[in-house]
Formats: sequence, structure tokens, C-alpha cells
Amino acid sequence: MPHPLLTAPIGRSLLRLAGPTTGLMVVQILVSAIDVWLIGSLGTDALAAAALVFPFQMLMMNIAMGGMGGSVASSMARALGAGRLDDARALVVHALALAALLGVAFTALAWTVAPALYRLMGGDGGALHAAVAYSHVWFAGAVLLWLFAFLASLLRGGGDAVTPGLYGLIASIVYVPMAAILALGVGSWRGLGLIGLALAAMITTAANVVLLGRVLWRGRLGFVPALGGIRLQGRLLSEILRVGLLGSLTTVTANATAMVMAGLVGQFGVAALAGYGIGVRLEFMVAPIAFGIGTGLTTLVGVAAGAGAWTRAIRAAWIGGLASFASIGLIGWTVAFMPEAWARLFTSDEAVVGASVAYITRVAPFYCLFGLALTLYFASQGAGRMMVPAVAGVVRMVATILAGWLAVEAFGLGLAGVFAAIAVGMAVYGGLMAGLLFAMPWSGDAVSSRDTHAPQSSS
Repeated sequence: MPHPLLTAPIGRSLLRLAGPTTGLMVVQILVSAIDVWLIGSLGTDALAAAALVFPFQMLMMNIAMGGMGGSVASSMARALGAGRLDDARALVVHALALAALLGVAFTALAWTVAPALYRLMGGDGGALHAAVAYSHVWFAGAVLLWLFAFLASLLRGGGDAVTPGLYGLIASIVYVPMAAILALGVGSWRGLGLIGLALAAMITTAANVVLLGRVLWRGRLGFVPALGGIRLQGRLLSEILRVGLLGSLTTVTANATAMVMAGLVGQFGVAALAGYGIGVRLEFMVAPIAFGIGTGLTTLVGVAAGAGAWTRAIRAAWIGGLASFASIGLIGWTVAFMPEAWARLFTSDEAVVGASVAYITRVAPFYCLFGLALTLYFASQGAGRMMVPAVAGVVRMVATILAGWLAVEAFGLGLAGVFAAIAVGMAVYGGLMAGLLFAMPWSGDAVSSRDTHAPQSSS
């Protein structure tokens, strides 16, 4: 019997798969804003400490949820789409083993290498001390975060985006008051500061791991997983890693690009950097739309690819990609026509407003291409074809940094030139992702042998 996602209308299926994740992402943006307020209440050292740790937190979370998590979801979707139930059952064990291994690795890096990196980033005194203490506690729960990411991905790969979204929403709601109490204290108790935030995150994540594991072991994927009697297989580990590592490379190049461009902007002063931050905040707000649609596509395309229904996989990718292009483009162009109004929501400093307007008018119109590319990235995960997204990510990084350097050093275009370079990078990224899928659509010719096995029994 074919998988339900092979016959259901693509648009309706995509809405059902993407809606819960997109909603959760929006809630988590609000939670992040509350986190910033809580940290600000702890003082300047706490704000500086959080700023030092934040890039490494985001790097791990983006890899766990996106690069590697998306690979886990796509592997499960392809196995179920092909009817390979034995492989699907074994993938649960392989995913959990990888989650534990990667979590321990990130904890070890945070406890050994990160403190030196915080110093290189300019941390010293009370800020550095607070950053190291916060980082040590937060990354102590890295295994929990990886387990949560992979359990949610396994469920999404099986077509259940509602359960991870619902539990994530509940955890976010519980986290806010818990974090406030643990960080700021209550009554005569002064709280634990940043460490309280780390503990609140650890507690809510641990609860999510237990709840999602319980759902999984109740047969939500159509079978009951088993930890015993399954040997780790290089074939299945390779199936996850070959997609996940390339996807993670894209995350690393995107982070590296952002850091380099922030450095170029910083040459023009604090006001320029603040205006850039306000402009980028808009990008941070529209990205969840592409992420939500994209994670839905990972499952939808993965099931179709597993069944060899490549025409349906490509059609789903274009429907999702164009939906992201249109919705994010509408937001980007709307704000581009009234950039000053957006900037003044965050500041009244005229220099900062001017820098923000310069960013928005040059970059926001290209958010549509950024959204298209990001959505097709997740669709490529579902198809198990990550070479194009990896190459496109590297080309975007090179194009953006090179254009930014030329704008400043060779042509003297100043801050406006740096922002134009960011737009160039987005255009290159979107053009490559869409152009290559159009010119070289996925087909079954390059599918590896593990994706062409005959359907297996559920014994």
C-alpha cells in the first residue's frame, strides 16, 4: 500500500507539514526576544557574555535542527516512501546513536576550545568569566538538544509535524517563567543569572526528549522501534551523514559569511553596525517561513524520492519554493518601500536609522531569492541530493565576501557597497539553487543502491 503522502494533494500536504513548524519558529523568535530582555536585566557583563556564546549556540542548533536533523528526516521519509520498514526501524537507533556522539563532541569542544575563542572574540574580565560559566552549563546539555532534534526529525520524516510542534510550543511556554525565576530569582532569592537560563533550557529540552521518545515508542511512525537486536550499519550511517554533512557545510559557510560581513560593516562605526543589526533582524523574522515550508518539503520530497516518484518530488519542490518566494518577497518588498518606518521601531538615532535604511533598501528586495534558495535546500535534503546546495552555499560565501571587499577597497562604495554585496550573494544563491534544479532536475539515475531496494517486510 503506497504511503499517504504519495497520493494526497501536494498543497494540502505541504500546509499540514509546514504549518506546525512555522508556528513554532515564530513562537521561538518571541521567546528569544524575551531571553534578550532577561539577559539585559542581568547587566552589561551578562549581555556581553551572551553575545560571545550566541554564535556557537546557533551554529550547533542550526546543524542539529537543520543540517543533520533534516538528513535524519529525509532518510526516514525515503525509507517509508520505499516501504523499507526494516531500514526505518534501524534508522531510529542509528539517529539516536549519532545524536549522543555529536552531543558529547560539542560538549567536549565547548569545555576545551570555546573559552579560548571567547578571548579571541574580545571577551575579558567579568564578561569572559560569565561567558565561560554559562557556556559550560548550557553545552553540558548538548546531548539532550541533539536527541530532541533527531527525535523531532524522525517524527517529521514520518509525516507527523504536529507532535514536535505542539510539544515545542508547550516547552517554550513553560521555559519563559522558569527562565525568569531561575535567572532573576524570586522574593529574597537573587537567582542564578545566566546559568539559570541554561538550566531552564536543559530542563525543558529533557522533558521534550522524554515526551517525543514516548510518542515514538507508541508506534507513531507505523512501527514500534527497538533498541536491542539492531547492529549499527555503515550503510545507514552513511545515508544520514552524506546528506547531513553537506547540509552542515552550508550552515557553516552561511555563519562565516555573516561574521565576515559584520566585520566589514563594523569598519564604518558603531552606528553602521547597529543599523545593520536592525536590518538583519528582518531577515531573522522571515527566515522561519522558509524553514517551515522547507522542513515540510523534506518529508514530502523524501517520501516521493523513496518511492521513485521523481516528477512528484520536483513538483512539490517548485510549489514550496515558489510559495516561499512569494510570501517572503511580499514582506521584503513591503518593508523596502517603507524602510524608515521599520528602522524607527527600534531606534531614534538618525545615524543608525540611516544605516538601517541603506541596508533594507538594497537587501530586502532580494529576500524572495533567499527564501526560494533556503526552501529548495530543504527539498534537496528530502531528495538526498545535497551537492548543489553545498556548492551554492560556498559560491554565495565567495561572491558576497569578494563583492564586499571590492566595494570597500577597490571602488570606495562605502557602507552602501557592503550592503549591495550582501544582496549580490542572495541573488547568486537563489539563482544557482533554482537554475540548477530547472536545468538538471532530479531523477532516479543517480539514486544509490540503498534507495532502490525492494520494499521490506515489517518483521
